Order: sequence, then structure tokens, then C-alpha cells
Amino acid sequence: MKRSIYACAALALSASLLLGAAGCTNMNKTQQGAFSGGAVGALAGAGISAIAGGSGTMGALIGGGLGAVAGGIYGHEKDK
Repeated sequence: MKRSIYACAALALSASLLLGAAGCTNMNKTQQGAFSGGAVGALAGAGISAIAGGSGTMGALIGGGLGAVAGGIYGHEKDK
């Protein structure tokens, strides 16, 4: 029960971050990639971790970090 509450909280936070990205129009592609990659990564990490029986919070943190790095790299390449 406690895990599902954490997973739902992580999903809600990720969704709000993803929706908040719509207002960030003055960011370059590197910043946009890092922000959206972090949000999507946190959402995916929390979901996968909750399904696998792990900590949804830890999955969101790891997924968000990896997603931000990957999104930043992708956005940087599009800026070139």
C-alpha cells in the first residue's frame, strides 16, 4: 500500500513537470531536452519500479536523472 502511494505521488509530480514544460518557450533545445527528458524519465522510472515491486520514489529519481542527461545530450545535438 505504501509503495503504491509513493508511485502515485511520483507519477503526479512527473505529470505536473511535463505539463509545466509547455510554458517554457524561451529555453534552448538543450534545456528543453533536459527538462522533458527528466520528466519522462521520472515517469517511466517510477512506473517500471512500481511494477517490478521496487521503490517508486527511487525509480523516479534514477529515471529522472538518466532522462535529463539523455535529453540534454539529444537537445545539444539538435542545437548544433
